[in-house]
Parts: sequence; C-alpha cells; structure tokens
Amino acid sequence: MTTKPAVPAASADPTGAAQPATPARVFEMRFTSTPRGARLARRLTALRLDAWGIPYDTDAHDTLVLIVGELTANAVLHGHVPGRDFHLRVHVTADGRTVRVEVTDTRAERLPRRPAAVPGTGGAEEGGRGLLLVSRLATRWDWHPRVDGPGKTIWAEYARGW
Repeated sequence: MTTKPAVPAASADPTGAAQPATPARVFEMRFTSTPRGARLARRLTALRLDAWGIPYDTDAHDTLVLIVGELTANAVLHGHVPGRDFHLRVHVTADGRTVRVEVTDTRAERLPRRPAAVPGTGGAEEGGRGLLLVSRLATRWDWHPRVDGPGKTIWAEYARGW
C-alpha cells in the first residue's frame, strides 16, 4: 500500500534558511507555434489551474483559460516565426489572489495595438477581437520587448477574490 507523504510545515535548506510550505504555483512551457500548440497550451493550463484550486466551471477558471487561449492564438497568428516556438508562463502571485499569464513569441516587428472598440461586425472579419477580449477580462495587461532575444512578451493579470 502506498501512502501520500506528509507535507512538512517548512523545511530548511543547507544554509539553514526556512523554505515556505506552499509550493510555487508556476507553470511554464514552450509550445510549437501552431494552432495545435495553442490548443495544448490552453488545455494544460486548464488542468494546472484546477490542480491549483481554481476549479473547472468557475468564472475565474473560464476567464483565465480564455485569456490563455487568446494570447496563445495571437502568438501563433501574429507572432509566428517559422521554426520558432512560443513560451507560456502562468503563475499565481505570492498573495495567491492574482494569476499572471505571459506569452512570449519571437516576432519583434509585429507589436500589439491597444483595442479601442469592437472591430466591424459585417460578417467578413473573423479576427481582431483577441486583445479586446483580454482587455475586458483581465484586471490589467500590457506587453514588453523580450529580454533574451528578438520578440515580445504579452502579459495579462487576473485578480479576483476566489
């Protein structure tokens, strides 16, 4: 019979400093810059959020998965460079009340524009609403140039009292 090991309240590292009892809640991974990669990123994020205590079928979970879906789709559609992946990082802040989503691509010349209003809805347009959705769902969002090479990181934070 296998039992689940007890989690100590705090453990010490070799220097004697106490380590927090709560494990870091960070998920990061590289995905192929394809629609399949974006779908996989969204699904793995959904699983991770549920494991972190943000359960399926809650407003927080659905909103965060939608934000991840929009940002990863944008990385594939607008940030794609052949042969290069996009990077996803999702983490819960130290206070446990804010989830930050970061998507990094390698295309530096295509920068995101702040959405002003809903694009025309004449039926011919199928896109252009991703960042509008993110701007409405996220507590705040922005972008910055990639630090370790060409490209950019688009991030969004979602803060609610769940």
